[in-house]
Amino acid sequence: MRAVVFDGTAGVRLETVPEPRIDSPEDAIVRVRRAAVCGTDLHVLAHPHGLPEGSVLGHEFAGDVVAVGSEVRALSSGDRVAGADYTACGRCWWCRHGDHWECPHRQFFGTGSAFGPPLPGCQAEFVRVPFADTVLRTLPPDLPLDAAVLVGDTLATGFASVQRADLRPGDTVVVVGGGPVGQLTSLVAQACGAGSVVLVEPVASRREAAVAEGAVAATPEEAQAVVERITDGRGADAVVDAVGGATGLDTALGLVRRRGTVVSVGLHLPGGWRMPTDRAFADELTLRFAIGDVMRDGDSLLALLRSGAIDPASVVSEVVPLTAAPEAYERMAGRHTLKALIAV
Repeated sequence: MRAVVFDGTAGVRLETVPEPRIDSPEDAIVRVRRAAVCGTDLHVLAHPHGLPEGSVLGHEFAGDVVAVGSEVRALSSGDRVAGADYTACGRCWWCRHGDHWECPHRQFFGTGSAFGPPLPGCQAEFVRVPFADTVLRTLPPDLPLDAAVLVGDTLATGFASVQRADLRPGDTVVVVGGGPVGQLTSLVAQACGAGSVVLVEPVASRREAAVAEGAVAATPEEAQAVVERITDGRGADAVVDAVGGATGLDTALGLVRRRGTVVSVGLHLPGGWRMPTDRAFADELTLRFAIGDVMRDGDSLLALLRSGAIDPASVVSEVVPLTAAPEAYERMAGRHTLKALIAV
């Protein structure tokens, strides 16, 4: 089958690789109809430790079940599904408490050994899905694939950040970073009752996209003044860092009010950030981190989509065939596009 693989030099190429097969009774094989290029894919390419050349990439996918193992109970061949971006057993203490990311059986599709034992990704014609009853979510027949493909990671991450922020109706929310996760965080916050959402982003086209979907947009230089004007000088009730690293966290802490909450969903490298604990203590700040979990939140996410409250496809810049995936990667890496989907 054809697949997008790591070329060993921070890029990708199209290659023919063996088709996956059922390895465990709890596996399913999915015929991929849509895959997405994610910021995490770009991050892994830039820091490819544990990513061997030839690894199949990608962790956002939707498609059709074509085969199931003998112990799969909730799925059948022909079911239309979206996948979580990582696996979980569904049975351990962590899974029973809704903390699937902490499952000892976690594997993250298409990222080598960055987040657990390697598992081939979904930017391919077929993908093997371990623990299929837990990892796959059946889709309503009327949900477009361009929206469904984003449920497993980008939208789930935005939703998790808003839930971790303990949003109350009327709250002012700031989102730092206007990439796909930031854009969908803005939409979720609006759907969940935020009074105002301010998206902070240096790239003009991304600010324009946020404004078109109901947010207030600001450059990093304008952000403090904009937030102070909206909140009568208090600062935001909650700030979501969708960038990561010191830049995202420092910006977030500069915009949150006393007794406010910062939630970080951006990727972080080892080391690198010094928390101002004196201010955090004096202002009684809350700092949280969140990772999306469609296995836990899938019912809520699909309800939001079916109601029309959120259209995650609003972040899609282009849909390309599998053969054009390398060029789509380059455009996303250069910030020429917001979100690229791959029609397989």
